[in-house]
Amino acid sequence: MKIGFCFKILLFFVAVSCGTGKTKDELVITKNANKNCPNIIIILIDDAGYADFGFMGCKDLETPNIDRLAKSGVVLTDAHVTATVCAPSRAGLITGKYQQRFGFEANGTGNENTGLAGDIGLSDEVVTMADVFKKNGYKTIALGKWHLGNNKSDHPNQRGFDEFYGFQVGSRSYFPIKNPRSGQMLQHNGERVVFDGYLTDVLGDQSVKYIEENKDTPFFMYLSFNAVHTPMEAKKEHLDKYKNHPRQELAAMTWSLDENIGKLQAKLKALKLEENTLIYFLSDNGGAANNSSSGGLLKGWKGNKFEGGHRVPFVVSWPSAIKSGQTFAGLSSSLDIFTTSIAAAQIEKEDDLILDGVNLLPYLKGEETGNPHDKLFWRKLEESGARIGPYKLIRLENYGYTFYNLENDLGETMDLSKKENASFSSAINELEVWETQLMKPLWVEERDWMDVTYHIHQRLMENKEVLYSNPQMMKKLSIKE
Repeated sequence: MKIGFCFKILLFFVAVSCGTGKTKDELVITKNANKNCPNIIIILIDDAGYADFGFMGCKDLETPNIDRLAKSGVVLTDAHVTATVCAPSRAGLITGKYQQRFGFEANGTGNENTGLAGDIGLSDEVVTMADVFKKNGYKTIALGKWHLGNNKSDHPNQRGFDEFYGFQVGSRSYFPIKNPRSGQMLQHNGERVVFDGYLTDVLGDQSVKYIEENKDTPFFMYLSFNAVHTPMEAKKEHLDKYKNHPRQELAAMTWSLDENIGKLQAKLKALKLEENTLIYFLSDNGGAANNSSSGGLLKGWKGNKFEGGHRVPFVVSWPSAIKSGQTFAGLSSSLDIFTTSIAAAQIEKEDDLILDGVNLLPYLKGEETGNPHDKLFWRKLEESGARIGPYKLIRLENYGYTFYNLENDLGETMDLSKKENASFSSAINELEVWETQLMKPLWVEERDWMDVTYHIHQRLMENKEVLYSNPQMMKKLSIKE
């Protein structure tokens, strides 16, 4: 990896200082000599609905601090993640490439012997954002949910992060667990952390601590809250606050999340780091069927290829470089975070590093207009999707296709596959060409969950009511029949 501009400056000043016999305190000052290196923070939340924030039009959930963050930057209204479930979406974000390129297609992590969920995570060869930033002089920090593998080689400390304060699996209780499994336990760099209180608060407090500790050096922080993923657990005082709310648990969990993002904002402001900190805020996928989330006008939810599954709330804030209070309607992706971030840090990309994202900065600064992407793709095992300009294609293996024009039909209700033959055929071809670049999935999911997902897709493609959304409901319905 070519050394970034910011790190070259830092090395130069440290070298000069060491040659002049300056004191340790003076060295701290010279390390700070170049103020152009932005701190970079990714705030990734879990299973949040597209319409569940004030800045996205929500009226019943309170998110004042998140809304303040949105006002300080740009709200991207046509932004997407690379998968409609947690693990592959995170794999795409942290590597800046379609995760199917390295076989990470299904949820969970995989067992190479059975093909089902197990222990394999990120490919050992794949480069993460943390790898690049660490090599270029940044302090690299991961907090919260990892969900990218449980093998030793998958641990965040082996994937470019100097610090990991979080847990490795996809979900856990928000309250202390007496005897947690190894993947569930809260840990700091492999050592168990025993905590009191509420996990969202613990992660928020730790993010503030890390900012304080690294205020004098550029840092890259991946702050991955597990809120508002199930289990639906909240602090008693917040449940009391929303006692009569129709979405009581979600409202209480969202309030805690917002409070802790507010803590981070306050610390950045107090340390005068706010202006030159580039922050991304987004959800890892659409809202889930089991956490009372709302996608608003969007069809579908977590786990399916309709817009409610992968179109997410997305904010980019960098006050010193990007004008505040804007919206951007161009087609964008979580893939863009890697490419945009190294551009902001003036890090030159290694020639053999494949990134599928686009540098969003020229668009967010108004230097370029239009769509950063003219096409995006999704695939998880039997279900696939493609966005080609305004058109959206959905394919269900051994069933068929539906085809929509999102400009006229954001709710994906009018199938145009028999009316716009040329565009439909072109979209199928684009999807198939993209698939030639991919690996065979290294693992699949449990058959009962695959059957549920198949049912949901088929019913939504037919504009029919979904009869079940989990294996337990499916089994009950089968017994009745």
